[in-house]
Amino acid sequence: MTEQKLTALAQRDFEALQQAHKTLAVAESCTGGWLSKVITEISGVSAVYLGGVCTYANSAKERLLGVRPETLAAHGAVSEQTAREMAEGVRKAFGADVGVGITGIAGPASDGTDKPVGLIYVAAANGATTVVRELRNEFRIDVREQNRYSAVKTALELIGEVL
Repeated sequence: MTEQKLTALAQRDFEALQQAHKTLAVAESCTGGWLSKVITEISGVSAVYLGGVCTYANSAKERLLGVRPETLAAHGAVSEQTAREMAEGVRKAFGADVGVGITGIAGPASDGTDKPVGLIYVAAANGATTVVRELRNEFRIDVREQNRYSAVKTALELIGEVL
């Protein structure tokens, strides 16, 4: 999949959000703002996109998104629970209808835990439900870029799913 295809997915989400009169906010960690970049390539997206935050540090996840310290202590930053709290937290923080949370280990080095490179969690929340996808990528070439790309693609797919 190319960057062009990500933009096409983002365009589809933009149109669906616009048609449903819904808004979007995103919280990114391992993708470092890539999802926001893809979304903001679309002219007129400010009608539905409220903004995003890149919360790399656990303290930022706690302070800006309301991720509970207990969640981080029990499950770690790279977990289904943290992704869920990120998505729900960014939705509430921005007053958006849909929130996305992405956290993972892009690589090529690990994060010092026993969690493998390529383990990524992507969550989308709409206030009624939160959907989380676990990715267990095993890319051999361009590991970091491929993992981040996979996470952005999954996030764009989940936005459509929770609408």
